[in-house]
Amino acid sequence: MSHSSDHERKRILHASQLAKRVTSGERELVILESLTLDVDCGESVAIVGSSGAGKSTLLGLLAGLDAPSSGELQMFGQSLSDLDEDGRAALRAGRVGFVFQNFQLLPTLTALENVMLPLELSPRQDVAAKSRQWLERVGLGERLDHLPKQLSGGEQQRVAVARAFVADPDLVFADEPTGNLDEATGSRIIDLLFDLNRESGTTLILVTHDMALATRCDRCLRLEGGALTAIEQRRGVEA
Repeated sequence: MSHSSDHERKRILHASQLAKRVTSGERELVILESLTLDVDCGESVAIVGSSGAGKSTLLGLLAGLDAPSSGELQMFGQSLSDLDEDGRAALRAGRVGFVFQNFQLLPTLTALENVMLPLELSPRQDVAAKSRQWLERVGLGERLDHLPKQLSGGEQQRVAVARAFVADPDLVFADEPTGNLDEATGSRIIDLLFDLNRESGTTLILVTHDMALATRCDRCLRLEGGALTAIEQRRGVEA
């Protein structure tokens, strides 16, 4: 019987009938409507769509950073609608990492201090050592004491990637992680992200407009008209 249980991967995220509407003056704007998505542990999922399609809005909802207008979202088997903002933050703590387009590093903290942030509330004794180790893994062992403004965009994003993985998260969200980088630098960041993700066995949900990046994921979904549709993967074939 073990065969079927091996086959059934554990679900890490479940979204059902998710909708997001915002009122603008007299008008109600529908950004997302009755959207359904299931993501299994260890899976990498890309969400693509044109600018303004609502990709970042969707990512914010899936991560519990924002609340939907209606619908149900479960993360790690826990319904987010049952939790307030603090409860959602507690659920994410140490289990969810983020990589944003604009890096989101704290300007007054060094590279090392930025990476240590997700571990601040951790009972671990070796927070600095572990953070240093991650900066070495992303090739920034020499830049521990540098502030973000002393680092290039690519280096800042490497710090952000190290910060996303330092707590051994179960789930990493990446929002246009190469959006502010030139092509060569972006390509290196993507290699790094996928290498670390594979080594860590993390679940990755990636929002991007870059199809070359999206097709490296296990699954690729297009967000259009407030709904998600699967894109057929053609691995190894240039689209």
